[in-house]
Amino acid sequence: MDDTDLLLTRTLAAPRQAIWRCWTEPRLLTQWFAPAPAEAVSAVMQPRLGGLFAVVMRMPDGSETEARGCVLLVDPERRLVFTDTMRQDFRPAREPFFTADIHLADDGPRTTYTARAMHADAATARRHVEMGFHEGWDRAATQLEAVARSLKD
Repeated sequence: MDDTDLLLTRTLAAPRQAIWRCWTEPRLLTQWFAPAPAEAVSAVMQPRLGGLFAVVMRMPDGSETEARGCVLLVDPERRLVFTDTMRQDFRPAREPFFTADIHLADDGPRTTYTARAMHADAATARRHVEMGFHEGWDRAATQLEAVARSLKD
């Protein structure tokens, strides 16, 4: 890891399969993805190479922002990589920001959850930190854990 990467690693009290479902099922993704008090109001997740990843988030002031990108790698229940450097079906994006690499590993009945945000340069990574990467992604991971724990097999 270098100064272009940001990393969050947590042990979540939920099984890996439930965490995966929360990442890949849009109705579950909207329940945890935006760190409160923001909320995710819609989501599309196509867990396939070139698939669309899109989440619209509503901020506390009522404004909305969209995270939109392309799925690059799918290793079911283990790893998911997506980027906003490309749009669906590998079409180039105009304003790329980062690539996310999500790893899930069993830790008994829990899951080791690792999220890496990779940026093109150190300045962009610093901007992501200033936007609240650590606090926001940590809060979202807590929300993810709660949704995953609520799932039934």
